[in-house]
Amino acid sequence: MEMEKASSLHTLFLFFLGFTFTSLVKSQSDSCSSKLSVSHLIPFNTSSLKCFSAWSSQDFILRYENAGSNVWSYVLSAPDTGSYIAIGFSSDGSMVGSSAIAGWITSSGPGIVKRYYLGGTSSKRCPPDQGSLDPVPGRSLITAQGSRLFLAFQLNGAQPPQRLIYAVGPQNNLPSSDGYLPRHRTMASGSINLSGGSGGDGEKDEDGGGATGDVVEGDASSFDLEKKHGILVMLGWGVLMPIGMMMARYFKKFDPFWFYSHISIQGIGFTLGVAGIILGFKLDDDEGEGDIDTHKNLGIFILVFGCLQVMAFLARPKKDAKVRRYWNWYHFWVGRAAIACAVGNIFYGLDLAGEDSSWSIGYGIFLGVWGLFCLVLEVRRWMDA
Repeated sequence: MEMEKASSLHTLFLFFLGFTFTSLVKSQSDSCSSKLSVSHLIPFNTSSLKCFSAWSSQDFILRYENAGSNVWSYVLSAPDTGSYIAIGFSSDGSMVGSSAIAGWITSSGPGIVKRYYLGGTSSKRCPPDQGSLDPVPGRSLITAQGSRLFLAFQLNGAQPPQRLIYAVGPQNNLPSSDGYLPRHRTMASGSINLSGGSGGDGEKDEDGGGATGDVVEGDASSFDLEKKHGILVMLGWGVLMPIGMMMARYFKKFDPFWFYSHISIQGIGFTLGVAGIILGFKLDDDEGEGDIDTHKNLGIFILVFGCLQVMAFLARPKKDAKVRRYWNWYHFWVGRAAIACAVGNIFYGLDLAGEDSSWSIGYGIFLGVWGLFCLVLEVRRWMDA
């Protein structure tokens, strides 16, 4: 009898657990087959919105309708990744030159919705509160429910462009206080048939309209090139070069080990850095923009210093030559200047690219450990002198 009672309680517990899990999943998901769970929070009527899967790989769901004379309603639903979600309206499917609506939930709680003009692919080329879109005042909102964001807004004007741009920001990286967006983590373009059908991943909307176009995920190759550029420069100029400098400064008593280690590490670091700089010049990110130009100019300056060091190595005088002392001074200070500029430019580049803060933190930890080692070795060097 007790075993039967325990079995019944166990079955009831499993049923309750399964029901709770199912309810939780439903509360944290969204689909066109389910009702809009935040409709009571949205400041306009959402009962007759059409719906389609706009970007299946990122689980973007878009609802829309013509709400009246020259008024258009949109509700974009997407997973909450701790950043912004955005939808752009383009005449030709291109991001650059289009206008967009973006929204995010701040760390303190309130949601922010802004319009943007997308003049380029970097943050500074996408100024807030600009663009051709005319949002209806008081009808824009972003809210979170479960693990999803719901961006709702209405637009004034004639029929908006039917080519759409979708974007999601870098994970756990909110826009700055002045509204500028960090560069999107990924984006896609698609189309929508405002006369009845939908466009996206080929799924049908609630009214049975057919899709008018497939989503095309954008600029993945550009991101890959940018990542390679950053990793090569960071590893070459930002990691190996400082380590090679340590070998020459603190390990000269291990002759000739220090010398061959120094030139080998510096040679590999220089090669990787040059490769990264070449990839950087292949990036076509907003030519003529001030902040990008500064990053590029610093890179050229560092490259020149690196080449001077290579030339100095090839033309180094003998140890007993009178000019050797001056050559040592030159080699010492030019090398350190190149490394200092490279470190600064790496942090600057990470900021320009809108990378997750973990990159800067990780590199900062390396520099901290490297600096601690240098401090300990420098004290020992003075004590042994």
